[in-house]
Amino acid sequence: MGMPLAEQVRVTVAALMHATGESQAQVAGVLGVTQGQVSRRQSGAAAWSLGDCEALARHWRIGVLDFLAGPTRACEALAEERNGPAVVAGERPGGAR
Repeated sequence: MGMPLAEQVRVTVAALMHATGESQAQVAGVLGVTQGQVSRRQSGAAAWSLGDCEALARHWRIGVLDFLAGPTRACEALAEERNGPAVVAGERPGGAR
């Protein structure tokens, strides 16, 4: 079995913050909380709520299920949002060769 969901959310938030270059203070602004509250959530001293997860997924323009699926899927969804779907070498958009 994989890591507990609470830990997975912390790792996902960290990965998305790294990918976007955002700070805890910026994430706090999105959520309307203090940087200290984000720090407590990231350290595991406090829990991320489902509302937090929804707000962060919306902020990063990824699906909440992608967000909850873990850091790999969340970062893939972030890349797709920023760059469009990945195109396989030699393939035109839409799957045509």
